[in-house]
Amino acid sequence: MVCGNIAFPQLFHLIPGGGPTWLPIYFFTLVSAWCYGWRAGFVTAILSPVANSLLFGMPAAEVLPAILMKSVLLAAAASFAASRVRRASLATVAAVVLAYQSIGTLGEWAICGSFIEATCDFRIGLPGMLLQAAGGWLAIHRLSR
Repeated sequence: MVCGNIAFPQLFHLIPGGGPTWLPIYFFTLVSAWCYGWRAGFVTAILSPVANSLLFGMPAAEVLPAILMKSVLLAAAASFAASRVRRASLATVAAVVLAYQSIGTLGEWAICGSFIEATCDFRIGLPGMLLQAAGGWLAIHRLSR
């Protein structure tokens, strides 16, 4: 899952504005935490952004704390939701994405001090949130068989 979270962003960064629009660094964290539990989710959530930053300079060091915080929130939300429902529904996975992004936006606002900067994922990253919800739901179903 960590390797996926390293490769996936590199593909999306080939598209101008691909990172902020598609939010690819979170995708495998969602799947990992949902399918394999909080431990796997937290490992993916922490190692992926750090490895990407060290290897490729993205995310940049100044935004790394906010991305790490959101990644960990996603792992916690996904593993919690997975422990509470029998089968993942698109609505449940979408609720997980909305929850980590909403709480993460408040945390990012506290970290960076700019509400406009903190709401970037909601202003630019809606396609990425939709990809996380729909693609995550499909991946979870395939891995849960």
